[in-house]
Amino acid sequence: MPVYRRASTLTMADTYLTELQWRGLIHDQTPQLADRLARGAITAYAGFDPTAPSLQLGNVVPIMLLAHLQRAGGTPVVVVGGGTGLIGDPSGKRAERPLLDAATVEENVERQRAQFAKFLEFGTGPGAATLVDNAAWLDSIDLVGFLRDTGKHFTISTMLQKESIKSRLEDGISYTEFSYMLLQAYDFLHLYRHHGCELQVGGSDQWGNITAGIDLIRRVEGGEAHGLSAPLVTTAGGTKFGKTEEGTVWLDPERTSPYRFYQFWINQDDRDVADYLRLFTFETQDAVDDLLARHEHDAGARIPHRALAADVTARVHGPAAATGAEQASRVLFGELDPSGADLATWEMLAGELPCSRLDLAEPVGAVDAVVASGLAGSKGEARRLLAQRGVSMNGRPLADDDAVDGAQLLAGRYLWLRRGKKTDALLDARAP
Repeated sequence: MPVYRRASTLTMADTYLTELQWRGLIHDQTPQLADRLARGAITAYAGFDPTAPSLQLGNVVPIMLLAHLQRAGGTPVVVVGGGTGLIGDPSGKRAERPLLDAATVEENVERQRAQFAKFLEFGTGPGAATLVDNAAWLDSIDLVGFLRDTGKHFTISTMLQKESIKSRLEDGISYTEFSYMLLQAYDFLHLYRHHGCELQVGGSDQWGNITAGIDLIRRVEGGEAHGLSAPLVTTAGGTKFGKTEEGTVWLDPERTSPYRFYQFWINQDDRDVADYLRLFTFETQDAVDDLLARHEHDAGARIPHRALAADVTARVHGPAAATGAEQASRVLFGELDPSGADLATWEMLAGELPCSRLDLAEPVGAVDAVVASGLAGSKGEARRLLAQRGVSMNGRPLADDDAVDGAQLLAGRYLWLRRGKKTDALLDARAP
């Protein structure tokens, strides 16, 4: 991430809010936020409950709200919910979340820490991001004292009007999740007192929790606090963003590989790619407009899709993984000679495609190679496929009488076989 610069002549209202506006990142904001930003830099926070060992794509939007704030000269605070994660946020959920034990929540917190650094600059200098765990203050709360000092400022009628609560009344909500709003409001109060935090940002489903914290700060401290939310992202087809047939898209490479992560972005609908470039990259407005203009000229090249996929994959998984994923994609789609792909690319594909070992100390016949790859269940089936020119190896048709040897290995190790147009497999010829 490039080193950010504090604005010298423009106010944060000019830089931050204007930037978010053209990117489509504003859904709600408190009325006086622009006036407050016009007076100077601000500290803002977003909260993330560690309900899984990894962040997912849906978490990236509030992170981007903090990242743009930092680039505009503000100070971001990331709150991981080691405390609230034990309760469960009812926002956006139709049923109760399963309760996690303390050890699981603590492990999830530790695994998520490094993922925030992909988007934010942490350190000790002015404007550097800070990460805190709300377990540090919530775990020691005295229940009676909390109810007296915090709970008395919330009325049941007001809480019932919050969307996160109202949407759950028909199906039922436990007192545990009902109380979540109080805990998140207390987080804002604590951060206001100890970090000078005046702004909370999040998704639009968090607006009720955000305004609850603003009200608590006003009632307890007589202070002015603000909120800003981004719209929840959906696809042009109306489905939930960040989901595939395989399930949720995660930032952890062990859960969603860099190759599948890259493919998620490059396969986006043409109707969505412009929005996603604005939401999930730091490309300028001119750069996005240029990519879209090039797409209008040559839609088949999918230029903005490739730019989107390369940018986000490099940020989350690093430039090398992004390059490997791009090469792997181009190989499988016939856009790159397989001999031009490096070993790292083939190792990446070996984790995605069926991959079998093959001893090439001596040359083997094409039939044996096809059977070894799993593309045919028997030698008879392999012969029929080869006779019909139904199998290719390293991008070229394979014949029944062809011999397969070490000279044909890609990157000195792999053979790439394809049955028909889409069924792929690799043979790994490394020495045992």
